[in-house]
Amino acid sequence: MTKTLPLTELRPKLPKIMGRVSKYFDRYIITRHGKPEAVILSEDDYESLLETLDIVSDSKLMKDIKRAEQDLRKGKGIVWEKAKKKLGYV
Repeated sequence: MTKTLPLTELRPKLPKIMGRVSKYFDRYIITRHGKPEAVILSEDDYESLLETLDIVSDSKLMKDIKRAEQDLRKGKGIVWEKAKKKLGYV
C-alpha cells in the first residue's frame, strides 16, 4: 500500500515507517509543501524495480519475451518438467 506523508511528519514516525516498509512492503510518498519529492520503499521493492527497468530497456530481450508469449498462445512450448530436465536441473 502506498501512503503519502508530509516531510514534517517523517522524522518522528521514521522507525515505525521503516518497520512497515520492511515487514509489509508499504510504500510512502514524502511531500514537501504539498508536492511529492521522495519515495520510501523496501530494498526488495527497489531491486525489483531496477530489474524490471533493465528488462524493459533491453529491446532484444523484450522481443524474445513477446515472441515466446506468441509461441505459447499458439501452443508451442514444453512443460516445466521437460524444461528442467533439458536445462539439467533434474
